[in-house]
Amino acid sequence: MHLAYPAVLAALLFCTGLYGVLARRNAILVLMSVELMLNAVNLNLVAFDVWLSRAAEETLHSGQALTLFTIAIAAAEIGIGLAIVLAVYRARGTSDIDRLRDTAEGHESDIPETDTAETGPGTEKAEATA
Repeated sequence: MHLAYPAVLAALLFCTGLYGVLARRNAILVLMSVELMLNAVNLNLVAFDVWLSRAAEETLHSGQALTLFTIAIAAAEIGIGLAIVLAVYRARGTSDIDRLRDTAEGHESDIPETDTAETGPGTEKAEATA
């Protein structure tokens, strides 16, 4: 088998994952797209390892060993990522990335603005908000 076939397939997988990361708003779909990108990298590592082992007399299979590390890192990333997404969904009720980004920048619309000129340390409004 030529090296071009798995390389083209890996490029298609990576581009599909990149599109998913850039175009999707749901956090779970973004995590799935990152997994597609990591699988494309794994495919390239194994394909180039096989291709280079044919040319070299000693076969170390370092590409396949790196693939195992990448799979372990991807499993940890998906576990931690899903835990974070579930915690954020329980707290805010949405997994939309654009809304989460707005709340992280301090543009929350849920908190009503208070007039600081009317509230002093001895007024009832300051005691109610504190």
